[in-house]
Amino acid sequence: MAGRAGAALVAGIDGCRTGWVVATVPVGDESPAVRVEVVAELGDVVRRIDAGDLVVAGVDIPLGLPERGPRACDVLARRLLGPRRSSVFPTPARPVLAAASYEEACALSRAVSGQGISRQLFNILPKIREADAVLAAAPGLRGRLFEMSPELSFATLAGAPMRHNKRTAEGRGERIEALRRGLPGVDVARISTPRGARSDDVLDALAGAWTARRVTTGAQITLGGETDPAGVRMAVTA
Repeated sequence: MAGRAGAALVAGIDGCRTGWVVATVPVGDESPAVRVEVVAELGDVVRRIDAGDLVVAGVDIPLGLPERGPRACDVLARRLLGPRRSSVFPTPARPVLAAASYEEACALSRAVSGQGISRQLFNILPKIREADAVLAAAPGLRGRLFEMSPELSFATLAGAPMRHNKRTAEGRGERIEALRRGLPGVDVARISTPRGARSDDVLDALAGAWTARRVTTGAQITLGGETDPAGVRMAVTA
C-alpha cells in the first residue's frame, strides 16, 4: 500500500451533521489506540493521506459516478445485504450533481436514468459533490481514499447482515459486539461521541477503520470495479 515509510495509521470516515466523523486506528492489531473526531471538510483527511500521516482511509460516500443507470457495486452490495439493503442508496448519475433543488435533481435523474431520487439521497448530494471535487483535485490519491459501506463491513465482520436497524438499542449493541471482535482491545462502548455527530456515525466510522486495516493487508473484498468517465473507480470495499 502506498504511503510514506513509517506511516502506521488508517482511518474510517462517515458523514455527519457538521462535517465528517473520522476514526483513526493503528494499522496493526497490537495497539488498541483509537481517535475519533469531527472535521469540517473531507479535504482535511485527504491532506493527512497526502502527507503520509494516514496510509489509507475508507469513506462512506459514493466515489465514482455513473453517467446513467445503477453502479454494479451498489447492486451487488444490496444483494449481499438482504434485510439491510436499504442502507445502500442508489448512487446519483453525475448530471444530478448540478441540481440546485430537489425537483431539479429528480428531473435530471429521470432524464438520464428514468427515475427520480429520494429526499435522503438529495440531502447528501453536497457531500457527494465534496468527495467528487476532492478526487478531481488529487487524482494521485485514488485508491488510498476508497469507498466503503458500513453495513457491508459489519456484515463481513459478523458473517451475516446485521439483524437490527443501527439506530435502535439492539442494532447499536450488535454493531458494538462486531467491532469488539474486529478491533481487539478497543472498548467501543466507551468511545465518546464528538460534538456534531451521532453515536451511529461513530460506529460507522469505526467500521471504515476496520476495513482500512484490511486493505493494508490485502484481506478486503471489493464489489464492482469499473471506472467512471472521470477515471474514478466505482467500487465498494469491505
